[in-house]
Amino acid sequence: MELCRNGMCVINLRTLSSSLLFLYAGLQSPSKGLDKFKSVFKISRKTFNYICSLVKEDMMAKQANFTFSNGKPVPFEDQVAVALRRLSSGQSLVMVGDSFGLHHSTVSQLTWRFVEAMEERGLHHLQWPTTEAEMTGIKSKFERILGLPNCCGVIDTTHVMMCLPSSDPASKVWLDHEKNHSMVLQAIVDPEMRFRDIVTGWPGKIEDWLVFQSSNFYKLCDKGDRLNGEKLELPEGSEIREYIIGDLGYPLLPYLVIPYEGKELPELRVEFNKRHSATRLVAHRALSRLKEMWKIIQGVMWRPDKHKLPRIILVCCLLHNIVIDLEDDMQDELPLSHDHDSGYHQQTCGSVDINGVHLRDKLSLYLSGKLPP
Repeated sequence: MELCRNGMCVINLRTLSSSLLFLYAGLQSPSKGLDKFKSVFKISRKTFNYICSLVKEDMMAKQANFTFSNGKPVPFEDQVAVALRRLSSGQSLVMVGDSFGLHHSTVSQLTWRFVEAMEERGLHHLQWPTTEAEMTGIKSKFERILGLPNCCGVIDTTHVMMCLPSSDPASKVWLDHEKNHSMVLQAIVDPEMRFRDIVTGWPGKIEDWLVFQSSNFYKLCDKGDRLNGEKLELPEGSEIREYIIGDLGYPLLPYLVIPYEGKELPELRVEFNKRHSATRLVAHRALSRLKEMWKIIQGVMWRPDKHKLPRIILVCCLLHNIVIDLEDDMQDELPLSHDHDSGYHQQTCGSVDINGVHLRDKLSLYLSGKLPP
């Protein structure tokens, strides 16, 4: 059912929870209603129900009288729907409120209550693999892409734009190298485009390698508490340890492999770089899909709270993973873009660890079939 006033159609959410698929669209056909639901909320009804089950206890625990502009109470499922619409559309609080017949302050409160509940209840959807079997599966899927053995993840960085007035005292802090105000999101991704580790909250001008070295993941690796699982034994007696891969914005480390640099490279290194680049696409696509599905972090956010924005980014990453974990067929309907950071140039770190050099050379030889017997 839709109400129209001043030329704008306002969705009557009072009936949304009882027939969320169909009445939102003002349609009677179940199939058409389902299509409309997916196009609006970017997820299937099954995924929506699961998300509701995750956050219900926390969202209902706090007493609040949320009402539509006509004074009717907002049912729980409708509260979740409003928050998801805000996150997936990226529209302003006023636009979302006008669409649903809610005051913009109500949209803000519902969105933030949902974010807090997801932080509390959804974190198990974003974690490093906890079992050897799970990690073995990840390595196997990475190797099937273009042959990289014992690879555990791909690391990459993207920028979330902000709109800050020049009068803001913090304006210069958030101004990055491309003259945008932005916040960094760094992610380590598995072969199914699932986020396994993220870091956010740093200003966009901070170099990728500095963000990485500030992370808990880096500290765990340096202490030997991560990427310390089963090694691949090679025929000549040496081993290939667990590692992740990244671009030239990162250092070459014993557990982080970057491409060979230079133009006149031997064929063996050119081939390695091709395989390395093709495997890294999984992270490009994951970050691109994140921004496509959850448009609140796709473009310029209007004067965001710099303390709340990292939490919103986290929840969008959790929702991204939930769609994958529940095998939501909605993800198959989105284009596989890999341009998640348009306008940003490749950074170069240049730092090299000798053990990283040995690992990369060993991988290159392994992939070429030229390891000594």
